[in-house]
Formats: sequence, structure tokens, C-alpha cells
Amino acid sequence: QVQLVESGGGLVHPGGSLRLSCAASGTMFRIYTMGWYRQAPGKQRDLVATISGGSTNYKDSVKGRFTISRDNAKNTVYLQMNDLKAEDTAVYFCNLRMALGDYWGQGTQVTVSS
Repeated sequence: QVQLVESGGGLVHPGGSLRLSCAASGTMFRIYTMGWYRQAPGKQRDLVATISGGSTNYKDSVKGRFTISRDNAKNTVYLQMNDLKAEDTAVYFCNLRMALGDYWGQGTQVTVSS
């Protein structure tokens, strides 16, 4: 059984920063990508950023502000979020995609408000 545990969400003022972490545990086999998605109230879940090997992919609106990174030894993926805006407010979900299937964390709330 695979478990993803997220941490690092919270309330921050516009222009502030947060760092999300997602630690994966359980049976790992042929990991394709790890990444972050987000879902705002009343909206669909959207990709924020993914990392696969040395390649990264970002949603256009977060390019230059967010950075995804991964510690393979710890099976942990991070999302450094800088210059946060009100429109970044959402529940952020960690995703792990591997040969055994597609797995999701429980989500962590990020609220950007003055």
C-alpha cells in the first residue's frame, strides 16, 4: 500500500512564500512522475507542477514563482511557492504516478489573503 503525506500548507499574505512537502511510503516501483495539483472551490483539479527524472513541467501561471524538486532517497517531493497570489488559494494535492498505479495525498490547504 502506498501512502502520501503532505505538509506545509497554511495562510500567507500576498507576496509571501510557502514550501509544501509530500513524503511517499510503501512499495515503490518504476516511478514515472511525482507532482502537485490544486483544486479551488467550484473548480476542477489542475496540474501545478510535475517532476520526472531531471525534467520539470509547470502550469503557465506559476512559472517563475514555483519550483518543484525531489529527494529520491527520501521519496519526497517539494513545492517551493514564492510571490503567492490570491488566485493560488486552493487545496494542493500530491500525486505519485508509477507502474503500480496513480496515487494521491489527502490534500493541504493553501490560503493567500491579506
